[in-house]
Amino acid sequence: MSNFMFLFRGGETPTSPERMQAQMQKWMNWIQELRNDGKYIAGDPLQGSGKVLRSPNKVITDGPFAEGKEIVGGYFLVRAETIDEAANMAKDCPIFEGGGSVEVRPVQVINP
Repeated sequence: MSNFMFLFRGGETPTSPERMQAQMQKWMNWIQELRNDGKYIAGDPLQGSGKVLRSPNKVITDGPFAEGKEIVGGYFLVRAETIDEAANMAKDCPIFEGGGSVEVRPVQVINP
């Protein structure tokens, strides 16, 4: 098995506490399914603020600043046999209901 990263971008923010709770429950249910299948390793949402370093002078600025649908809002690390299996697992992600996207990337193993 290999590790894959899901990068979550965009998606609507629920407008009421009830909708927020319902959306959070969908995420928790999906995570539990991945855990039950032995596929979920870790994951967290990311805060909206941060710092960006750019070369050549490595100037630090506030950020990230991009169109909302392009900002990475969170990640999961999962196990799968192939990238196709990982992508298939991502199809059930609740982010799609709000117009968001999931980027599925293999984690490269570097042996020292």
